[in-house]
Amino acid sequence: MTTPAPTDARTAAVRERIAAVLDSPLRRPALRDELAARLLDLADAHAMTWADAPLDPVAERALVGDLLYAHGLAADRVSPVLAPHVGAWSPPPLSEEPPALLRPEDLARPEDVQDVYDAVVVGSGAGGGMAAQALAEAGLRILVLERGGYPRSRELLRDHLRTPRASTGLFPLTGPGPDAETRGVAIGQGPFRDVPARDWLWNGNAMTLGGGTRAYGAQAWRFAPRDFAMASTYGVPEGSSLADWPLRYEDLEPFYTRVEQQLGVSGGPFTDPWAGPRSAPVPMPALPVSPISERLSAAAARLGFGVQPVPLLVNSRPYGGRGACIRCSQCIGFECPVAARAGSHSTTLPRALASGNATILASAQASRVLVDGAGRARGVAVVGETAEGRLWRREIIAGVVVLAAGAIESARLLLDSATDAFPGGLGNAADQVGRHLQGHSYGGASALFAEEVVDLRGPGPRTSTADFRHGNDGIIGGGILADEFVPTPASTQRALRETGLIAAEEPVGSPVIERAMLRFARVMGPIQEVTTADSRVRLDPGRRDRFGRTQVRLSGSLHAEDLRGRDMLIARAAAWLEEAGAQRVVPMRPMSLPVPVSAGQHQAGTLRMGEDPATSATRPDGQVWGHEGLFVADGSTHVTNGGVNPVLTILANALRISEGIAAR
Repeated sequence: MTTPAPTDARTAAVRERIAAVLDSPLRRPALRDELAARLLDLADAHAMTWADAPLDPVAERALVGDLLYAHGLAADRVSPVLAPHVGAWSPPPLSEEPPALLRPEDLARPEDVQDVYDAVVVGSGAGGGMAAQALAEAGLRILVLERGGYPRSRELLRDHLRTPRASTGLFPLTGPGPDAETRGVAIGQGPFRDVPARDWLWNGNAMTLGGGTRAYGAQAWRFAPRDFAMASTYGVPEGSSLADWPLRYEDLEPFYTRVEQQLGVSGGPFTDPWAGPRSAPVPMPALPVSPISERLSAAAARLGFGVQPVPLLVNSRPYGGRGACIRCSQCIGFECPVAARAGSHSTTLPRALASGNATILASAQASRVLVDGAGRARGVAVVGETAEGRLWRREIIAGVVVLAAGAIESARLLLDSATDAFPGGLGNAADQVGRHLQGHSYGGASALFAEEVVDLRGPGPRTSTADFRHGNDGIIGGGILADEFVPTPASTQRALRETGLIAAEEPVGSPVIERAMLRFARVMGPIQEVTTADSRVRLDPGRRDRFGRTQVRLSGSLHAEDLRGRDMLIARAAAWLEEAGAQRVVPMRPMSLPVPVSAGQHQAGTLRMGEDPATSATRPDGQVWGHEGLFVADGSTHVTNGGVNPVLTILANALRISEGIAAR
């Protein structure tokens, strides 16, 4: 960070910068001073340099817009000055802490943890939560370890600057936090450079109790039959490691149905031409339509492709002891005020605790998997930190270890668990562990309409088309397209500037930009990536974090076929918005190789399942090759990641793997 100027001069300079980009009615000294103080506090707390040097015009206005709208939404009562600017977005009033099925007081302290358990589950997101419930309800005494903490729901409802949806570069409340290590990142075969955890190239997923499900979008798509047989369907393009799963859709279908019924999925009726048969409908109807979804449905009929509601792990009526969605004006990236969204912290983890067989320890991470000389799992080494900043270490003995820390961290843990008998790490670490890293690149388009098409009623995604998941001429796979989540004012004003749908010099908070906010729409979707063996997780020799763990290197690129699929979705999204009557449509920009790996929130593939240890890291039952008692139950096991959000597949596969463990 650059050396700050003396406080008075520095503060005055920031005030002037903020005043210069605000719309004139907002240039009130008190508001200007409050925004300046907030910017300086955040910059210093997070070691950000943007407080000390003006940015380019688009970035400068976007940053001040983030501050303005976040400032207006931070308190329980919106100030009169900002009421016209944020009133429509006001989150639901809170007279008390939102309902929590898992309370901070339910978590264990380090001194409460015993020395021996039947099983240890590393990670508490979708896969870890499901594994915890399945094992605990089967009668195993388990310990769940979560690297992140458990911020209170009120915090996650009020902070619009430290949400995963913000673009200010601040650490989100859902993690990773400022104590996170740097990662070395290389694009393609280029040089490595250090990347902090707040940089998108770090490829972070949430690190908090509940993992990504604490604040996710909850799209609950099933993979289609062809998604499990991509190599057989399309062949293996040059430079790719595309392969079939060792499972078929029929193997996972019963588990898909059980997860939908147990956690609660709303949606349907479904018209997906590529979907496999269902043994039961989802248990809840879809949420109501929005103005943009009505327009998109009518436009799709004219264009000749099918539409359907987006399946969501969100209650459209009371279900499973949780309330119905109240359709508030903020969703993804925030806590649900009524626990209608099914996260691990509101479903599987509380059920694991209710069994009487589970202990959950947050702010603690597994640093090594312990194995005996034959390679059988015998527990984990754990490291954590006290409130006073003192590190503590323990070894927990367990006959079963289940890794569910995400594709990057699960692979890291195997690689960093070397012993004399396994000097390269556990599993077939020298060849397969860490390879085939993937996620989802997105294609889509943005548009501005003449009329308001945004009603600010959540969750947002309502109308989708699955026609383009497969069957696209000259394209391997494809993906779905859907309308976007209910917008936040900060994300919308940024998108309007970055797409050029409003002029770069438009003042922050002006009537022009605020009228545009409710006329702005996006159609987006993920493409099924074609995976390469060179996209991978490795250790960074000689570099350790403050806990003594070896740091990570990420390298690789998307495949050329991925860019072709992305371009196809971009064109389809733009045509859809044009047919829906948009005044102006801006497609996403094309990419050219090399492109960074897209292993953020949908990361997958580093410990993929297979029948042959020469081409996979785990067996079809989730066991790491060569290590009895050591299993993986997260997206790492995915051979391919579908052209849809993968969380339902992670949940279903974790249930299948965990019940297999328990049956032993």
